Amino acid sequence: MKPLDPRLMRWARATRVFLITTILAGVITTAAIIVQAMLLATVITQVFQDHASLEQIWPQVMWLAGVVVVRALLAYVVEWSAFHSSARAKSQLRMAVLDHVVALGPEYLDSRRSGELAQLTGRGIDALDSYFARYLPQLVLAVMVPVAIIAVVITEDLLAAVIIALTIPLIPIFMILVGLYTRRQVDRQWRTLGILSGHFLDVVAGLPTLKAFGRARAQAQTLRDIGDRYRRTTMGVLRVSFLSALVLELLATLSVAIVAVSIGLRLVNGTLDLYTGLFVLILAPEAYLPLRMVGAQFHASADGIAAAEQLLDILDTPVPAHDALTEIPAKDAPFSVTLSAVSVVYPDRPVPALADVTFRAAPGRVTALAGHSGAGKSTALRVILGFVAPEPGTVRLQGAAGDDWTPATATRDSWLEQIGWLPQDPVMLAGSVADNILLGRPSAGIADVRIAARRAGLDPETLSQIVGEGGSGVSAGQRRRIGLARVLLRDAPVVLLDEPSAALDEETESLVVQAVAGLRDKGRTVVVVAHRRALLDMADEVIHLAAPDPDDLTAPAEQSVSLPGLGR
Repeated sequence: MKPLDPRLMRWARATRVFLITTILAGVITTAAIIVQAMLLATVITQVFQDHASLEQIWPQVMWLAGVVVVRALLAYVVEWSAFHSSARAKSQLRMAVLDHVVALGPEYLDSRRSGELAQLTGRGIDALDSYFARYLPQLVLAVMVPVAIIAVVITEDLLAAVIIALTIPLIPIFMILVGLYTRRQVDRQWRTLGILSGHFLDVVAGLPTLKAFGRARAQAQTLRDIGDRYRRTTMGVLRVSFLSALVLELLATLSVAIVAVSIGLRLVNGTLDLYTGLFVLILAPEAYLPLRMVGAQFHASADGIAAAEQLLDILDTPVPAHDALTEIPAKDAPFSVTLSAVSVVYPDRPVPALADVTFRAAPGRVTALAGHSGAGKSTALRVILGFVAPEPGTVRLQGAAGDDWTPATATRDSWLEQIGWLPQDPVMLAGSVADNILLGRPSAGIADVRIAARRAGLDPETLSQIVGEGGSGVSAGQRRRIGLARVLLRDAPVVLLDEPSAALDEETESLVVQAVAGLRDKGRTVVVVAHRRALLDMADEVIHLAAPDPDDLTAPAEQSVSLPGLGR
């Protein structure tokens, strides 16, 4: 990332105010450094050369104390502003990333490791504290202070000004060389941490299964190996940071020594007065100090810079834009769903997930999608949801008045407002069962929640049961019934159910079938992915999908004609 990436100021607006504050503080600090050097040189010269008493130098001493207080206050103001601006900037950047990822949709999330994304938006953004509080203020001083000092010194001692001007560029050159090497180390560290986070998240999520099959110990060893690799990478970055700091300190020390030797020789020869020599000698280290501190703070903020670069790349990922997006009317009117010659090809799959699929799901009817695993049934639901854009083909919501909309012509919120969706693995949040059902319609009352729970085959007495993060504490069948109750409470015109009766016993399955039949009787458009006979028997139409033959990529996926359901 650039030292100050314009994208960061665009997405984290608090950075602008902080940068203005830092620049103003930098100007005042630069002036204070020069005034402090003048006062010190004056006091020392008067005492050692003119033998001035304390009363004679007292005004200069008071002014010197005032300058020191001003510098201390400026450091406090910059520090305070940095941490407050950092907190606001991190919050703005985190919300911008989360909003952008939501706008990119589930397909983008499927292409990234969830653990890596959580690491970036969590610890990665938190690592920006050093960037804002330490690196940016020093970066401003590194630009202002050397230029101002050289401009002042050149009026007092041309030779010292030339030496400073020739030696100062050595520090940025070595900073760049060390930074290029360090960047590779830091990037490797973040990749390792991303792999570790994603793997750790997957292991924790699948720990019960691993334990059941006796594979938990092997995964524990894998985690230890990855942790050791991350530790070695981190120590490598720290080693380079310490060595680079030594290089910068050595350069600055040698440069100041050259200035000091030239001043000492001329003082001995009498070609330079004491005040000028002291003034230049006091200012010389101040010219190199900001550059040395930039190098040190760059390494301290390297983690934050590496994370920010990846976050800004996510924010630069374009969201599909459409012109003249319209709002779909309120979800009371019935809608039919029509897929016309829909084909979907995922980048990482050699065969199409769907190929030339056409069907129409009408209000008051249950349309079942059947077929073997990999035939594209869940993909068809994602197309209806607008999460996957077919190429080619279209999906339409058509109203009774003949109006129709596609995901490209309707706003995403109004499109999704018409749809109730039960995925294969419903999302569960920490809270009670009732809280999870209320996600379908937060404004609903507890009486409506009880009715939806009963229709989904849940005992209303379990509504107060606590659900852990990710659904821990409830079985897979309970999660499906909670998800179904959520969809029933939502009561949308179009209902998409992805294997709602999976992992259920026959008695509970019959309740699910009754709930689906109730949706049909209310005039809802129901599209259900089904393998089990009970749902297929009650469907009005059954669409059979078949996976394309990988040996014949030119042939479309087999699709049967819509058949009458066996139960109605």
